Amino acid sequence: MNNNNIILIGMPGSGKSTLGVLLAKYSGYSFVDLDLIITKKTGKKLQKILDQDGYDAFLKIENQVGKELDCEKTIVATGGSMVLSAEGMEHLKKIGTVVYINVPIDEIIRRVTNVATRGIAFKDGETLNDVFKERTPLYEKYADVTVDFENASNLEETVDKIMEKLNLHK
Repeated sequence: MNNNNIILIGMPGSGKSTLGVLLAKYSGYSFVDLDLIITKKTGKKLQKILDQDGYDAFLKIENQVGKELDCEKTIVATGGSMVLSAEGMEHLKKIGTVVYINVPIDEIIRRVTNVATRGIAFKDGETLNDVFKERTPLYEKYADVTVDFENASNLEETVDKIMEKLNLHK
């Protein structure tokens, strides 16, 4: 198994999927979104899994998908809750470089307007602020590289910054 993948982690709304597609385009790597793998594997949208099967069942599925991923030269966009799955994250760290897309909570709240329907793994009664506080130390723990968000209007700049930190060339 190769460790030449790039694994994107960060809060829901941090831009992992959008940045992942652009990184793949510029680097020549493939792209995979683990949320889409979960949807395909279960035949259900993320929110439906959370509503019907619950938070713990969702995390179990996400962990399974993370620890079974087998790819090469691929940009991997994880779900924001992947960092809650130790086995999944340990495997992802073995097969790639983990990049934390660090976006301030104010910007996350501005971007994520569809909390109830987006398929975000929350415990009952939690807010985006609570999720941010719980997960930030985990994002920092698992990250090999951290890229701080600076400007939403310039995705290219963020992509360039990630590519530079990983020594990739357009």
